[in-house]
This record gives sequence, C-alpha cells and structure tokens, in this order.
Amino acid sequence: MSLFLVMMPKQEGKKEAEAQKEEKVLIAQMEQIFTSFLYAKDRRYKGTPRIAFEIATQIGSNDISFYVAVPNFLSTALEKYIHGVYPGAMVEKVPQDYTIFEPGGVAAASYMKLAENPVFPINTYMNLEKDPIATVANTLNKIAANEGAAIQVVISPVNQGKWRKRVQKILEKMQEGKSAKAALAEVGASAILSGINKGIADMKKTPPKERTIEEEPKKQGVIDQLGMDAIQKKVQKQVFETNIRLMASAQSPQRAEEILSHLEGSFGQFSLSSINSLEPVRVERKNLRKFIYDFSFRNFNKSQKNILNIEELTSVYHFPTFFVETPYIKSVKSRVAAPPADLPSEGKVAVGKINFQGEEKKVYFASGKDRARHFYVIGQTGTGKSAFMEGLIRQDILNGEGVGVIDPHGDLIEHTLEIIPKERIEDVVLFEPFDMQMPMGLNMLEYETPEQKDFAVQEMIAIFYKLFPPEIIGPMFEHYMRNAMLALMADIKNPGTLVEIPRMFTDDAYMNDKLKNITDPIVRSFWMKEWKQTTGSTRSDMLGYVVSKVGRFIENEMMRNIIGQSHSGFDLSKIMDEKKIFLANLSKGMTGEVNSSLLGLILVSKMQMAAMRRARIAEDQRKDFYLYIDEFQNFTTDSIATILSEARKYKLCLILAHQYIPQLEEEIRDAVLGNVGSLGAFRIGAEDAEFLEKQFEPEFSRFDLVNLDNRNLITKMMINGKISTPFKMQTLDIVKGNQEIVAPIKELAKLKYGRPKVEVEAEIMERSALGPAPELPKPPPSL
Repeated sequence: MSLFLVMMPKQEGKKEAEAQKEEKVLIAQMEQIFTSFLYAKDRRYKGTPRIAFEIATQIGSNDISFYVAVPNFLSTALEKYIHGVYPGAMVEKVPQDYTIFEPGGVAAASYMKLAENPVFPINTYMNLEKDPIATVANTLNKIAANEGAAIQVVISPVNQGKWRKRVQKILEKMQEGKSAKAALAEVGASAILSGINKGIADMKKTPPKERTIEEEPKKQGVIDQLGMDAIQKKVQKQVFETNIRLMASAQSPQRAEEILSHLEGSFGQFSLSSINSLEPVRVERKNLRKFIYDFSFRNFNKSQKNILNIEELTSVYHFPTFFVETPYIKSVKSRVAAPPADLPSEGKVAVGKINFQGEEKKVYFASGKDRARHFYVIGQTGTGKSAFMEGLIRQDILNGEGVGVIDPHGDLIEHTLEIIPKERIEDVVLFEPFDMQMPMGLNMLEYETPEQKDFAVQEMIAIFYKLFPPEIIGPMFEHYMRNAMLALMADIKNPGTLVEIPRMFTDDAYMNDKLKNITDPIVRSFWMKEWKQTTGSTRSDMLGYVVSKVGRFIENEMMRNIIGQSHSGFDLSKIMDEKKIFLANLSKGMTGEVNSSLLGLILVSKMQMAAMRRARIAEDQRKDFYLYIDEFQNFTTDSIATILSEARKYKLCLILAHQYIPQLEEEIRDAVLGNVGSLGAFRIGAEDAEFLEKQFEPEFSRFDLVNLDNRNLITKMMINGKISTPFKMQTLDIVKGNQEIVAPIKELAKLKYGRPKVEVEAEIMERSALGPAPELPKPPPSL
C-alpha cells in the first residue's frame, strides 16, 4: 500500500450564521471521496481492496495528522480524487510510515462495533451542532509528545445490489406490520448483516439498553414506522464494510488506558437516541499482538466489521475544515491555486517551480518584453528573496545578458561573483566603496547632454531630501545648492564635484574662475549679484546651512575619494550598451548606512540617465539590461515612477526587492504597484498582507500571505503582455559557486576601474583647495 499525508488549508472564518450552514457543506464533500472507492478494483490486485483513513499523533510530535493509505494501483487516483474535491489540499506521499509506539512503552486498543443491527443508522454530522472531528481532534490534542494515539478506519467495498435487496425485503416485511426484529429474522438478514461474532458476544455481556424500536410487533398490521424510517435513512446512501480501530501508547498501562478511554468517549456523539450507536470492544492482552499487526498493516478483519453508509463514514472520518479550531492539526499554511493555463513550458529564464497536485514543473518568462515590465518582490528577511534573485541573476549572466546588481548587504554580490563563468570575467565591473586603496570615482555632476544636466541637478536635490528630514532642507538650501551645482557643471569637459561645493561659497577666486564658463544668465545673476551682495551674518548662516549638509560626506575620507573624482571610474552607458556585469557592493556595515544610501541613490539616478540616453539609439538596437536592486527603498527617489513607466522603452528592466510596505513613501508605493508587470510576495507581516490582499484575490487571502513557508512566494506574472492569475511557486534550488574565482575577479576589476588612493587624494586636494596636496610616490630609478 501507499501512505499519503493530507493537509487542508486554513482559511478565514465566516459569520457564525453562515458558518454553521457552510460547515456542513464542507464536511459533506468527504462523501465524494468515499464514493470514489465504491467500485475500486484492479485485475492485478488479489481480493477486495481496502483503504485506510487514519488520524494520528505520533511519538515525538504534538502534530495531529490525517492520513490515507491505498493499494498501490490507486495511489495516482487518490491524489486526483482529493484534489478534485479539495483543490487547495496538499497530498504528500509518505516515504516511511509513522509510528505511535514508544520503545519500552505500553499499548492499549479497542475497536468500535454497532450496538444494533447495521441496517439501523447512527447519528451523523447532519444532526450534530459541532463538527464531530473537532471532538476527536481535541482528545488527541491532550496527548503528550512521548505518547501516541491513532484512530484507524479501514473500508472495503461491498456488493451494493445485494445489500439493497436484503434491506428492501426487510422493509417489505415491516410494511406488513412485522417488527424490525421479526422482519430481520424472517429475511435471514440477522445472521448475514449484523455480523454475529465474538465482538457481539462480548457486547452482550454488558447490561441491555432500553430500546425504542420494538422487538415484538404490537399488533398484526401495525407498521413500525420508526424502524422503517431509520432503515430507509440508512439505505439512502451507499455502504462500506468498515473496521474502526483505536490505539493508544504511553509509558504506563494506566495512562494508555486513560488515553484509550478518552478516544472511546469521543464516539458517544454518534449515538442516535437508542436506535443505534458505536460501542467500544476492548482488545484483551492475549489478542493485542494480532490486533497491532492488523493495525500496522491496515488489514481488514471481518470479525470486527460494521456496515456504514458514506454519511456515517464521513461523520466518523473527514478531513478537517477551517472551522476546526483545534491547535496542532497539520495543515497547509497557505492555499495553492492552479497555475495559469498559458504558463510557458520553456524559456531562457526560469523564475521558479510549481508543485501542483503532485506534478512539478518550472515557471518561465515567455519573453524579454514581459521582463521589461519589471518585477517587484516583497518579503520578510530570511524568506528567500536573495535566493530568488540569485537564481535570476545567474541565468542572465550565463545567457550573456547585461546585468546590474545594487546590494546594501553584500552577500548577494559575493554569491554572484562565485557564479561568474570564465568567459565573462572580463565583463565584471565591481564597485566596492569600502576599498580605500583603489577608490573608483562616482560623480553625479557628470553629464553629456543638457537634458542629463537638468536631470542630474533635480535628482541631486531629491537625494538630499531623501537623506535628510525635509524640515532641515527647505527651499533656501535647494536654491543655493542648485546654483552651486549648475556653476560647477558649466564646464562639460571638466565638471566639478560635490566636494567643491563649499569652495564655491568660500573662495571668491575659484568662484570667479567658474563664472567664466557659465552661460546661463540666471545662474550668473545668482553669483554676480545675489551671493556677492549677501554679507555678514546672513552669508555666514547660509554658508553653514548649505555646507553642513555636504560636509558629512566631504569629511569622510572614503566618500571624499569617491565623489570627489571629476570623472567616474566607469561609464554606465557603456556598461549597459555592451552588456557588462555591474556589481555594486554597498554593504551598510562596511560603508555606513547614510553613505550607502547616497552612493546607491547616485548609481540608480545615473542608471536612469544612461537609459534615457538610449533615445538616440534605434529601438531595435537597444539591448536589454537587467538591474537588480535589493532594499530598493533606500536607493530611489520619486523619479522611480518615471523609471518604471519609461525605462522599459529603453530596455532597462528592473527587479526591485524589499521587506515591508511602510518602508516606501506613499508616492513610491503607488508608482511601484501601479507600474510593475510582475509581482511576487514571500511571507509578509499582517498589515502588509491586508494591504496586498487585493492584489491576489480571490485565489489567495491575507492569511495565505502571512503563512508562506520560506522560499515560497505568491505571484502574478506578465505572460505575453497580460497579467496572469495569481499562483504559488517555489524558488529554484541554489547552485553553489566557485569561491576561488572571487579574489582574482575583484583584483582585475580594481585594476581596470579604480585609481590609487594617493593619486586620487592629490587631485582632490588640488581641486578643492582643502590643503596641500600629498606628495606622490617617486617613480623607481631607471636602470
């Protein structure tokens, strides 16, 4: 036989008035599962097949698990049966059987038998106010981790035609006025159907109960209507031969007996007045070994059989609904949904993999156009966002694509370096600002066209608003800062840097020298009239107000040597057009949080400038460039809306990731959710789930979003220009890289794009007049 663990999803509850009605509808679905086995046969299978349904809490765990064991020929069919009725269920094949028996422990067991003839029904879930499984589960919930218990229901198909014929004859006799007992005796069904056996003999030792179904006819011709109604209720639905076994295991006989008594007591709810009930028959010690053998191998024992219809079976065993509040029931933490029918079966880039109803397949992007609509990823720390991006980055690099990665932690960059193939080592441009021996220049005031000049100034102002509270920036800072930057940018061949901004306000000779290149009359007027006429305390106040904001970066040696170089060490336009690999390790621990943010903001802005420069290139000649930004809220200004809406035209494809919604300003949040084509959510917090729920309804709710396992995400993808329905997928397995190639790649990148520290410092000192230039090392004497 094959054993399967069945887990049902937890969903939100309904209003109580609706809940009771819906709860019975959900329980009734189990009848369809039982019906699927009515005629289960296979020519290779000898004898009548049996199917086992079990609820167990095993040793070493408090989890309450629901299992189904079927003959091997039914293993594939079982998954289809269950998924057909419960699309959100998870059916996992169990490679090794569970056990409830503790080594050195003591077991106790019993089986349930119908107190009356099986033609009479027991009470069912249709008449009960509470889900009967809740009572059983609550009993199991009280079992300790070093104890075990199980309820096993083994069913075997019977000949439905013969059963109905016998019952029909009984009803005909009762219609003539005979009592139920007389009718049973006359038809001969008593011996055939009631299963007179040792179990019944044992039960007869107990005191007889009061009956409402009369054993003797009152008068000839008087119909036993109560008995007829009860039998007709039973015969309305198909039946199975059934064994119901209860097992308990504990450290002492007393505790094992106590657990078993509680399990037996939970079956009292199935007593239907005095018409019929399920009564326990305790297994004697001498017979316990054989009983455990039958339990373990799920054998059907004719001497313990009952005949129950599918409504009665469903009452005794069904999968838990989301109304059952018993803790520790093993369940699907989040629902699954059918993947889109038009999901591509192949492609250049695999996004993840789906395991739906026992079938696993990879998820691909259909085309580069779909990726150009960008991908937004959100999830708590440790849920798998970085691993998800690693998988995409690796494939893009292997496919020869242009790739950019901006990482505020550093791990993503290190792992990416490990997977660089030999043929692409020369393509790597590595920016590590904390490498102070070979600093790479990054100048925001560098530009090529008037449009880029205006954009750079606006972005730099926006960056300062991002880095500092708005109340300490203000319009005056913006006014002075803008004019200082425009003056420094006047000479396109020799642009100034942020380091020289203080000199514009303190060195009149330097300012006059820069004025020679300024052609903008507004900027000239500011410096010639407004600033020169500002004197005394006003000039001192404004100088301190402006310089203090820039000073924190200029005064930092690491930052000064990067932003103080007039020409950037790398050309982002060239990197994008030539499909290079740009990696920016902005580790906050190594760089500092504010420094990391400033450099990231400058990089993203320059990327946007480089993308918009592609307007000069024919659209069919623009090459895709994939930019990955982790914790992107640190590196984007309000212009992210422009990037998301326009960058796709210039083939700049963004993959943006962060942890939670409040990290985003409202304008940025709306821009992202309103423009991205593909959206993926790993496990998120309750508030974020409530906000994002509307993105994934009706397939998934906020409860699914907060209960996702690591490396699982719920996503909507762009497929051939259309947004797909939401579905759940897993990230790809992580491919281990080669750590030995990391150091050589770093060394090569520094030599190609960095400059010696002494050389950089000498240039900055000269340009900014911060002090005497350090002496450069003397060249070695010629031979």
